[in-house]
Amino acid sequence: MNKKLSDLPDYGNCLVNLSNSILKKFDAETTAKTLPLADPYLEKNYKNVVVLLLDAMGMSIIEKHLQKDGFFRSHLAGSFDSVYPPTTVAATTSMLSGLYPNEHGWLGWDLYFPQLNKNVTVFQNIEQRREKEGAHPTGKTPDGSTKWTEDSLEEARPAADHNAGFTYIPYRNIIEKINDVGGYAYPVMPFLPPYPQSMEEILKQIEALCKEPEDKFIYAYWNEPDSTMHRTGTKSNDTHKMVTELESMVGETVSRLSDTLFLITADHSHMDSRNHCLLDYPEITDCLLRMPSMEPRTLNFFVKYEYKESFPEIFRKYFKDAFLLLTREEVLANGLFGPGENREDLEAMIGDYVALAVSDESIFNTHLEAQEMPGGHAGLTREEIAIPLIVIEKEAQGE
Repeated sequence: MNKKLSDLPDYGNCLVNLSNSILKKFDAETTAKTLPLADPYLEKNYKNVVVLLLDAMGMSIIEKHLQKDGFFRSHLAGSFDSVYPPTTVAATTSMLSGLYPNEHGWLGWDLYFPQLNKNVTVFQNIEQRREKEGAHPTGKTPDGSTKWTEDSLEEARPAADHNAGFTYIPYRNIIEKINDVGGYAYPVMPFLPPYPQSMEEILKQIEALCKEPEDKFIYAYWNEPDSTMHRTGTKSNDTHKMVTELESMVGETVSRLSDTLFLITADHSHMDSRNHCLLDYPEITDCLLRMPSMEPRTLNFFVKYEYKESFPEIFRKYFKDAFLLLTREEVLANGLFGPGENREDLEAMIGDYVALAVSDESIFNTHLEAQEMPGGHAGLTREEIAIPLIVIEKEAQGE
């Protein structure tokens, strides 16, 4: 194994294992080992088991912004790992399914679907956005860099007349699996009824469900601080304000709960990125059959036949050691996306080469994205992979 691949997630101590600990707790069928860090807490008989996943609230973020004696860090049971790539699509799907990315196939924000022969932004079910041919910047930003606007992109187009993700890479989630065996499980997310659109609404719904009489599991998701960090980076005042406010709001809600095991974690962490646009490297794009998909810090390349052998040299000419470039065969042999059984269509989805960021550099398909995303994730660094397990035990009232 390449030395840098030693930084892969520990696939025996990752989000997949936490998901399977939940499944085991509620007597549903498991698909992988459980998480030793969580199991002792889940063996106890609380009426409510809540998992709150805060997007990108990884170990590196809570260590940068939160006090050791604050609510989150004082309840930190330990750290464990995301999956690869450490990004929302792959990681939240692993948490929701109990499957590794090589099993469920939701590998990144944009996916190549061989059935459609196109790249799809999977959560939005649209074709991957492309920059208009001949697009130009509109001027300069206050810091003197070139300014790109939404007008530089082609219009968004539906990927298909059906949902590509749930058609070609479907899975059953742990909510369904628990309910199937007679348990009670509830999702609390902005994109499911009753569609809570703020952290306050998320927490209010959790609190209401916890008052219901039956033993239950609640899985909740909120898209911060990820959204703020993508726009402003990990060290900004906006990020600090967001992270500390999340800690305060969650602490206030948990203080009112009873007979509840409350687990807080993240799908991945976050880092500050130096961004490139692939369109600025025509010697690389001339080698490609299509633009890359997955993520700006984990990119797959479908290479024209005549460039198959020379592509690594051409790529390293510009990006040197900032990325670890693996062949499809090396990706599969090293279990990059997990130790489970590979999906039949995995090889067709991942292309000829995959570039894994091992530095602070990212490669975007458009200038606008490269301009607007100073914070990122999905690469092969511990800063992005390590996530917390924060545990709060609230005994039943009167105990």
